[in-house]
Amino acid sequence: MMLYEVLNRRRDTRSEFTGAPVDDSALHRILAAAHSAPSVGLSQPWDFVVIRDDATRLAFRDHVNAERAVFAASLPPDRAEVFATIKVEGVLESSLGIVVGYDPRRGAPAVLGGHTIADTGVYSVCLAIQNLWLAATAEGLGVGWVSFYREEFLRDLVGLPAGSRPIAWLCVGPVRELPDTPDLERRGWRHRLPLEHVVHHERYGRRQTRDENEPAGSELS
Repeated sequence: MMLYEVLNRRRDTRSEFTGAPVDDSALHRILAAAHSAPSVGLSQPWDFVVIRDDATRLAFRDHVNAERAVFAASLPPDRAEVFATIKVEGVLESSLGIVVGYDPRRGAPAVLGGHTIADTGVYSVCLAIQNLWLAATAEGLGVGWVSFYREEFLRDLVGLPAGSRPIAWLCVGPVRELPDTPDLERRGWRHRLPLEHVVHHERYGRRQTRDENEPAGSELS
């Protein structure tokens, strides 16, 4: 697929997984794509733990369901009703899981570019996740990012070393389809903002003031 097609086809997948196995060569390609991501000071602070074991996946799914219940209880009734229709994970339905960890000691103590912003390492890991996600989409695979977990639980579950942080559990596998519209939008949880609502010029809050085809002096807000 062309780059922009891949960008637009990418979805956070939940209920579309078929459970069919992931080809080993395809898995290697998407992990290599993740590992080719840019990172602050070339620290490469990521680790990828591939999970196929049913017992591990079941334990994680049960933990996610418990955290889902905690979140649901915090919602007002109208939002809780919408949330009840939303699937937040595909841990057992997917072919495998990939836990993406962040090791802040990678490249330490002097991480070039990280001395003023501590989170640049986390940003780097998120870039690796995006690379993985886009590569998986190009391979015809679905990816679902599960975030309903406590970090210490997932760290212990997959044996990440002390000091590392689990940034994501990614459900990965072949899918029946990738929906045209994101699930949260289809369910009415949120809608994508128009681009012009998030683009500012020179300073925050300053919108594009003139269309190229409009005469000088006209102003858009």
